[in-house]
Amino acid sequence: MHLHFLTFILPLITSTVVSAATNISYAAWMADSGIRRNQANGINSSGKPQLIYDHGVFWEGLKQLYADTGNETYFEWILNGASNLVDEAGVIIGSYDPTQLDPLRVGPTFIYLYDKTGDEKWKTAATTLRSHLGPFPRTPEGQFWHKLSYVQQGWLDGIYMGDVFYSLFTKTWQPDNTTAWEDIELQFNVQYKNTIQNPDDGKTYTGLLYHGYDYSKAQPWASEDRGHSPEIWDRALGWYFMAMVDTLEIMGSPHVPGYKSIRKILQELAPRLVAAADPDSGVWWLVMTQPGRERNYFESSGTAMFIYSLLKALRLGYIHDTHTSTILKAAKKGYKYMTSTWVLPLEDGTFNWNATVQVGSLGGAGNYDYYVSVPIQLNDLKGQGAFLLASVEYERCRGR
Repeated sequence: MHLHFLTFILPLITSTVVSAATNISYAAWMADSGIRRNQANGINSSGKPQLIYDHGVFWEGLKQLYADTGNETYFEWILNGASNLVDEAGVIIGSYDPTQLDPLRVGPTFIYLYDKTGDEKWKTAATTLRSHLGPFPRTPEGQFWHKLSYVQQGWLDGIYMGDVFYSLFTKTWQPDNTTAWEDIELQFNVQYKNTIQNPDDGKTYTGLLYHGYDYSKAQPWASEDRGHSPEIWDRALGWYFMAMVDTLEIMGSPHVPGYKSIRKILQELAPRLVAAADPDSGVWWLVMTQPGRERNYFESSGTAMFIYSLLKALRLGYIHDTHTSTILKAAKKGYKYMTSTWVLPLEDGTFNWNATVQVGSLGGAGNYDYYVSVPIQLNDLKGQGAFLLASVEYERCRGR
């Protein structure tokens, strides 16, 4: 098996430029650092090709950075990494589980490469991934299960993993498929309905969304009313926010079924998200329903996802700010904390990215003690990809 890697050395930002904080492109610095570490190359820790969702997130950031800079380094990294997953006939040779939504996050990269290269193999690979949604298990309300092994469970994470790809595939090859658009709308709406926070749940009220729900209410964490999980976990909510702004961009018009209802949810939740930020730091707690509790902490991936979503929503007009620019100021404040606290410069010109929690799951207790027990991981791609996306949006809004 031939693996594709880039052989050139990247021109990294020097410490002299890093010191000039007003001029630095953290987006380029993040991209260059991840590439220098040979991350997001379509290869897993065992050296085997695999469809890994956080590679897809980082590639999305590289795609947007390439669009803004024209630096071929970033496009070539996407192309070479994805080429480890798909052969010349369009057969997906990277391993993945078709009964999970997570691998579908790589699908938008295949569509992007088809658009850029015209090579039919990428359409073939994307079509293979799309074919898995037909028989994918659903709740009685029509929600995709997050995984086959998570029976009757809908997670916020799955909206980003599955429905952004679903939307882009529909827009690219089936733009008049009203049934598909209405199905995508349903995914967002059912997830929202079943996870919006109860005002009387005994925790800090944010009016945001719990991590997920179990329609069958069989899980020990499932609530009596809707089967929702007990806590609001920042990264799950971040996935949902990114899914909203990305899907609205893909839809592109209020005339597309689902656009208005998704935008309505975004407009409802965005001010609540801003209000939930820590007032001193401007960033968000890992467990947002229990701010300041012992062992809770400010988490970097969720924060980066929120800042990306807020800035993009403002730039594209999906939400409207106050006359005092409350949302924009909040996003910029959070971004300043990220760059001053979680960016750890190294002597080789790269930087380490800190404070990203490794994982969050509803496969077990799903409670506060579980979330705060999961270790953080340096240079986790979920955090790096989110910070890259947030940095691209921040650099687009400079001057506002």
